[in-house]
Amino acid sequence: MVKETEGGFLISQIKQIGGRVFERILMQSGIDAFNGAQGRILYVLWKDDHIPIIELSRKTGLAKTTLTSMLDRMEASGLITRIYDKSDRRKILIALTEKAKSLQAEFDRVSAKMSEIYYKGFTDGEIRQLEDFLRRILNNLKEEMP
Repeated sequence: MVKETEGGFLISQIKQIGGRVFERILMQSGIDAFNGAQGRILYVLWKDDHIPIIELSRKTGLAKTTLTSMLDRMEASGLITRIYDKSDRRKILIALTEKAKSLQAEFDRVSAKMSEIYYKGFTDGEIRQLEDFLRRILNNLKEEMP
C-alpha cells in the first residue's frame, strides 16, 4: 500500500468546500426553505418517504441524536411530519409534507448545478469509476461501524 495517502483529507475538504458552494447556490437561487444539511435529509425522503428515524440515520450517515434535532427544526418549519406506524405504535415514521414535496424540483436544479461543478472536465467513464471508488470507501467505512 502507498505509504502516504491524502484520500481522507481530500474527501474532508471536498465535503467542507462543497457544502459552502451548495449553500451559496441555494442562496443565489432564492431557496431559503431548507439548508444544505436539511437538503440531505430531504433527498433521502424524496427517494423513500415514510421511513423510521433509524433508517433515515443510516441512509444520511447522520447520528440519530443529530438527526433528531434537525428533524425538530424541519418539522417546525413545515418540511416533515412524524407519523406513528399503524402496525407498531412505538415506531415513528418521518414523512414529507406537501411543502417539502413542492421543493424537490428546485433542489434537483441546485443538485444538477453541483454535479456540473463536481464533474467539470470528467468523462462519463471517469465519473462512473470515481463513484465506484467512493462507494467502495464508503462500504469499507460502514464495515467498521458497530
